Amino acid sequence: MTKIFIINGGQKFGHSGGKFNATIAHETVAFFQNNANFEVQTTDINESYNLAEEVAKYVWADVVIYHTPIWWFQLPFGFKKYIDEVFTEGHAKGIYLSDGRSSANPTRNYGTGGMLHGKKYMLTTSWNAPKEAFTLPGEFFNETSVDDGPLFGFHKMNAFTGMTSLESMHFHDVEKNANVPRDIALYKAHLTKLFLN
Repeated sequence: MTKIFIINGGQKFGHSGGKFNATIAHETVAFFQNNANFEVQTTDINESYNLAEEVAKYVWADVVIYHTPIWWFQLPFGFKKYIDEVFTEGHAKGIYLSDGRSSANPTRNYGTGGMLHGKKYMLTTSWNAPKEAFTLPGEFFNETSVDDGPLFGFHKMNAFTGMTSLESMHFHDVEKNANVPRDIALYKAHLTKLFLN
């Protein structure tokens, strides 16, 4: 039985109702609940949460699945607050023990003090930016991928805990040219490839 912890980091703020990420999170829950080999726990950052219980979900999970929009090239402030609070609560309680260094050699082994080794995570993001902004010469992101560019720090954060990454999925141009049925079909194929094949 594989234990899946799904986090909806889509935030209701300003003109965003968080609907796209709520839809993707819902599809994720349905995908795993329809397959008998998985157990599921969830969190929606728009709802109240207990920090100790959230830490326990990370410790329980085999795979953490994050869903987040990207606002101004970063996580929404509500999702960032969730991570800051939960990871801080998780110090020496299952998420990380230290930064990995020792007083005997303080310049080495930074980032190796995580407590979630053997666990994996998967990231989905949604963007107003089209895919071509990351892939075409002369476009805004200078041919740098989402994972190696704007989300580099997010991946390092998870590596700090000891988790390793599964292949991300990024949804582009969802503000101006959304095609939700197409995106859901592509996403289900992504999940099938990673978890059922």
